[in-house]
Amino acid sequence: MILVDAGPLVALFDPKDHLHRRCSSILKSLRAPLLTTIPVLTEAFHMLDQGARGPRLLRKFILEGAVTVWFMDQPAIKRALELMEKYADHPMDLADASLITAAERVGTAKIFTIDRRDFSSYRIRRGHTHEPVEIIE
Repeated sequence: MILVDAGPLVALFDPKDHLHRRCSSILKSLRAPLLTTIPVLTEAFHMLDQGARGPRLLRKFILEGAVTVWFMDQPAIKRALELMEKYADHPMDLADASLITAAERVGTAKIFTIDRRDFSSYRIRRGHTHEPVEIIE
């Protein structure tokens, strides 16, 4: 399972994005199922030019099952908010917190992101240990 952040989704569906080719190439090389969260999708749709094809293509990508959407229950929301507080000195937004929470829940450390700076500082809780994110970029 590979979690997908907003940055690659924007780059994938905006051909003018300077990372479009790179993210498209990475996407083609991935063999594991993709998973994202509602906060990530909210961020991606907000960042895409609403007058262009990007939002329509992202909707199609989701509806065709190319990425599964993980829904946060109350304990997941609580955990995400705890993470935002924990990383307050290095502001973590809800989208990033939702991905770390999803990683903890589904048992993966792999995240497809272009945000190396933030995700290299985050840790995924596994019992009493905390492991680094495996950044796919």
